[in-house]
Amino acid sequence: MNILTFQSTEELNEAGAGIIVSLLQTKPDAVLGLATGGTPVGVYEQLVKSYKKGLVSFKKATSFNLDEYVGLPREHEQSYYTYMKENLFNHVDLPAEQIHIPDGNAPDPEAECRQYEEKLAKAKQIDLQILGLGHNGHIGFNEPDHALVSGTHVVKLQEETLRANARYFDSIEEVPKLAITMGVGMILKAKTILLIVRGEDKAKIVHEALTGPIRTELPASLLQTHPNLVVMLDNAASRYFQDQEHI
Repeated sequence: MNILTFQSTEELNEAGAGIIVSLLQTKPDAVLGLATGGTPVGVYEQLVKSYKKGLVSFKKATSFNLDEYVGLPREHEQSYYTYMKENLFNHVDLPAEQIHIPDGNAPDPEAECRQYEEKLAKAKQIDLQILGLGHNGHIGFNEPDHALVSGTHVVKLQEETLRANARYFDSIEEVPKLAITMGVGMILKAKTILLIVRGEDKAKIVHEALTGPIRTELPASLLQTHPNLVVMLDNAASRYFQDQEHI
């Protein structure tokens, strides 16, 4: 585990994008696991800047998104499909046929999960998986539970997750109650995992996840088992790590 802290948001974003750019420069056909939400927006902005400067191409890459809400049309302003197009895909040369996002509006969500799992299996392995961290310790939409599902599945979102995501909707009632998410098993198969955490409100949970007992009630704690985990924290999120030697 390599834990990095950054004095400014800009430095964190540049470093995160730099890791992805370096991967694509050495392996143009890399498989990227992508996340949504507020956490990776700045990293995607830096990636777009790098692309426009001619420093990187996505033409041979493939992408798989972690998750999508169930019941939202892809064109909905809060769908993760729309998020990815607006924040990254519309601005780089990643071919549409090499982009994979679960279809949350599929008539049979369970069948969509199986098909998505088949696509992931065909890709064999994600080279770099980007992750954020939920306030309750979820990764993707894998919520705390007495057991976790390995493969892509439909999950019922917990109240804390609904409250956290309500800021993107007019009210909490509008937040979809279900989502399709990549399972923890597939996440942990990635060659490299890049966990990005920002804000003092997540300082305690990220410290607990990376230093406390490994348990399914805190899904992010399973990241401790990964052989190549890179953790990027802003100053506020690193609060409880300040006395650690590697900070």
